[in-house]
This record gives sequence, C-alpha cells and structure tokens, in this order.
Amino acid sequence: MSNKSRSSRMRKNASAVKLVGSLVGVFRRAAGLTQVALAERVGVDEETIASIEQGRRTLKEDLAGLLDELLDTKGALGVALANMPEIDLFPRWVEQYIDLEQEALALSSFENQALPGLLQTPAYARAVFLNEVPALTEDVIEQRVAARIERQEILKRKVPPTATFILSEMTLMDRLGGDEVRHGQLRRLREWAVLPGITIQVMPGGRDFHAGLSGPFVLIETLDHQHLAYVEGQRKGWMIADPDEVSVLELKYAMLRSQALNPQETRDLLDLLLGER
Repeated sequence: MSNKSRSSRMRKNASAVKLVGSLVGVFRRAAGLTQVALAERVGVDEETIASIEQGRRTLKEDLAGLLDELLDTKGALGVALANMPEIDLFPRWVEQYIDLEQEALALSSFENQALPGLLQTPAYARAVFLNEVPALTEDVIEQRVAARIERQEILKRKVPPTATFILSEMTLMDRLGGDEVRHGQLRRLREWAVLPGITIQVMPGGRDFHAGLSGPFVLIETLDHQHLAYVEGQRKGWMIADPDEVSVLELKYAMLRSQALNPQETRDLLDLLLGER
C-alpha cells in the first residue's frame, strides 16, 4: 500500500485534535485577536477557526504554518501537528473505495436508507452515527463526522467529478436528529442541487416498479475510464470489478434515473419540503 493510500485512511487521534485546537485558541487570544480577525488574516472563514479550536476539525499542515508565522509561536503548532498520534479511520473493507472516490472521474450513487455521505451536513452525519449499534463514543463520532465532511471536498475542487445521486423520498422524510437537523439537511441538498457537475434526483414513494429494491450501490469511473461498483451491507462492503456484474448495476442505475423525478422536479420537491413553494 502506498503512503498516499495509507494517509487517506488515517486520522489524527480525536483527543490530540482537541489539544492542538485548544493551543490555537490560546495563541490567538495571546495575540489579542478574535476568531473573525484571525480568519481574515489567514484567508479562511470564521467557522473554520472555530471548528479547529473546538476540536471538530483537524488543523491542516499549511494552515499550521501560516498560524505559526502570524502568531509568532516559534513553530509550536507545526511541531504539535507532526507529532499527533494517528489511528485507523475507515474499516479495512471500505479503504479501497475511499481511495477510488477521491480520484474518481465520475460517481453515480443510489441510496435508500440514509442520504449519501457526500451530501450530508455535519449535524445529519452526527445523527447517523448516533444511530450506530453498539453505540460509538463521542470522540469516535466526532472523528467520523469530520472525515465524512472532509470527503466532500472532492465536489468543491476546481475540476470535480461528475456526480449523480438518486435518493429515496423516504430519506427526505426521516427526522434523524430532529426537525432542525432535517431542515438544515434539506437546505444543504437544495444548495448542492444547483452546483455544476452535480445532479440530484429523488425516487418518489408509491411507485409500482422500482429497479433498486436490492439496495444501495455506487458506480465509479476511474481516471483511466475503468468502471467499478461498490456495494455495502450491514458489516461488510464489496468492490466489484467484474464487467458483467458492473454492467448489471449500470443498467439498474439507468432505469432508476428514468423512474426518479428529474433534476428540476427534485428541486421543486425540495422547495416544497422547505416551505418555499
């Protein structure tokens, strides 16, 4: 396994993330700066600084360097970051998929149990992990939420993958985390739905034919135009490379797209659920 692959599935220990975040806060206050002022000086938004100080987001190496220079901390943040313990982030059976997702040319996702991780808000992701049985610790939940949100950066890069998502209408009706979390998630979906390269379609309930009854799956087209699929069950995931098997799932996905609401109808439905129509 390459160092790049290894690093893509490792994450800093959650307690160490909080410690480094607390140091950022201590150094910021010692410099007489507010979170807003510091964010402006290093070119990030206030929420990024707040999330780092609260231990909800890992301090990145490049930002650590900027903060050390700006706050005159003699490289303390960079040293602390370099010596933070790491732990496995993803189960071994999902590692290959995560690596492929980060470099995919195209992603096509069908979900009927929960919203796709690439579209989840932090609050919704937290609600999903709170439903794990057996229960996860608070540190593990926060760590997994941060990892899930970090994966979404692929949709915001300069040349994002072409990404299509088909969502079961029932996932929009579920109240994971409560009404406020649901409303925030619907609002985020509406925002995602107009971004270039992203297509969101809802599969409405009440259909008399449904091509996705066998469960969720993701189709992946790699940079070298290899077509793969990923299917996940309760405690296991599978990468599928057999062209015949991938072809079956591609046929299912094409049928699902024809059965689902089109993108404009989906945006109209989201507006309706948000009370804006």
